[in-house]
Amino acid sequence: MTDSKRDGLYNYDPAAAKAANDAHPWREDANYFKTVRISAAALVKMVMHARSGGTLEVMGLMQGYVDGTALVITDSFRLPVDGTETRVNAHEDANEYLVQYLTLCRAQGRLENAVGWYHSHPGYGCWLSGIDVETQAMQQSFNDPFVAVVIDPDRTVSANKVEIGAFRTYPPNYKPSADDIGASDDQTVPSNKAADFGAHASRYYSLEVEHFKSTLDSLLLEQLWNKYWVQTLAQNPLLNNREFGSRQIADAALKLKDAAGIVQRTARSGQGFTNGGKPVDETIDKIVRDTKQVSAKERAGLMAAEVKAQIFDGEKQ
Repeated sequence: MTDSKRDGLYNYDPAAAKAANDAHPWREDANYFKTVRISAAALVKMVMHARSGGTLEVMGLMQGYVDGTALVITDSFRLPVDGTETRVNAHEDANEYLVQYLTLCRAQGRLENAVGWYHSHPGYGCWLSGIDVETQAMQQSFNDPFVAVVIDPDRTVSANKVEIGAFRTYPPNYKPSADDIGASDDQTVPSNKAADFGAHASRYYSLEVEHFKSTLDSLLLEQLWNKYWVQTLAQNPLLNNREFGSRQIADAALKLKDAAGIVQRTARSGQGFTNGGKPVDETIDKIVRDTKQVSAKERAGLMAAEVKAQIFDGEKQ
C-alpha cells in the first residue's frame, strides 16, 4: 500500500521543473536555496559508499529537482573516480558513466536531472576545501541548480548519526554577511587540514539537511533491520572506528604540543601570548573543546558496550 502524501516528493513533474529552470530565481538571490531534502534510499547509498572508501575520498552524483527554495534528492549513484586522502579526481570514464546512467534512467521513466554531487571527508568534518569550492562553483556556472553534499563516514560511525553537510557557493565578488559563512568553528579539524579549513568559508554557505522516507523506503529499511539487527546490536563503535579515535587523540596531543611551543616562544619574546594574531587562550580553549568531544564519544562507546554486556549477560543467566 502506498501513501500519496509520504510518496509525494518522489512524484517528479517535468512541467514544473521546466518552469522553475526557466524562472531561475537562484540567479537573482545568492542565498535562494535554504534546504536539501534527501530520501532515505539516497542517504543510505551515499553513506555506504562513503564508508566503503575507508581513508580515501569517494564521489558520486545526486538526482532530483527543485521544490521552491528546497532541492529534493530522490536518488544517488557513485562515480568511478580516483580517490586520495585529500581529493577525488573525475576522469573521462566518469563522464561517460554519468551520461550512460542518466540515459538508462530516462529509458526507465526516471526523468530527474543531476542536481548535486556528494563526496566524503573521512574523519575531518563536513565543509568545503579550496578544491571543493572550485568544483562546486564550476558546476553552478554550467549546471545550476546544483548542490554539494559532504559526508564524514568516520564521524558517522563514532556519533551513531549521519554527519552530513550541504553547501552552495556564492557568485564571484559576492560579499556575504558574517551569518552566511559556511564553515563552523565548532568542528574539530585535524592539524593537516587546519590551514584549508575556514580559508574559503566566505565563498559558500550551508543549507539545512532534511530526510524523508517513502512507503517503499520504510519497507526496505524494515527488511534490512530484520536481517541485520543482531549485527547492529553487537557492533562496538570503539572497535569499528578505533583507527579514527587513535588519530583524533594523536592529533589533540600534537595541537597541545604546538600550543605549548607558542606559549614558550611568545613568553621569551615579550610580545604577548598570540597565535597568528589570536590570543593563545582562544587556541587552547578550542583544543579543550575538541578533546572534550573526543572523550565524550569514547565514554558513550564504553557505556554502550557495558549496557549491552549487562543486558545479554543477564539474559544468559
